[in-house]
Amino acid sequence: MTSADEPAEPSERQRYEAEVAAYVAAGGNEQVQRVVTAVHGLHRRLSQWYTKQLVDIGLSAGEWAVISHLAAETTDHVSTPSQLAEAAAVAPSSMTHRLDKMADRGLIERTPDPTNRTRILVRLTDEGWQMFQQVVRESDVVESDVLARVPERDRERLAKLLELAIAGLDDALR
Repeated sequence: MTSADEPAEPSERQRYEAEVAAYVAAGGNEQVQRVVTAVHGLHRRLSQWYTKQLVDIGLSAGEWAVISHLAAETTDHVSTPSQLAEAAAVAPSSMTHRLDKMADRGLIERTPDPTNRTRILVRLTDEGWQMFQQVVRESDVVESDVLARVPERDRERLAKLLELAIAGLDDALR
């Protein structure tokens, strides 16, 4: 309950409308701002939920960044500490500490690279993969609820449109 002196927290829809209006007033294209602001708002709210979910199962967002990156690696779910640090946007020393904790918990294992003994390879353990699966299954419930208002026949089109936007972002960042 809020006191009479505190303004009520705006709904996500109200926040979205205010942000779009501000960007358009500053010279942004309304159509572009509606899409970008909606995607950002969706990401922000899902991130809040994911953070809470991760805490509930004993993972930090940083540990999840490592697990999800390794799970997405197509070759044996292996990466190097420096690749993981770059993917998580943290300093290599921070990644080393994170990997130490994760190895102690049995989520990852580190081994010397057989082709370059000065390099370490990080791999998900079976326990790490099971943790990844648990998070994905639990997230899928909320993500399905988020998409419940989007008719099923439109979800494939929405996915393809967002994939086109991602491709445009990749092109813009080259």
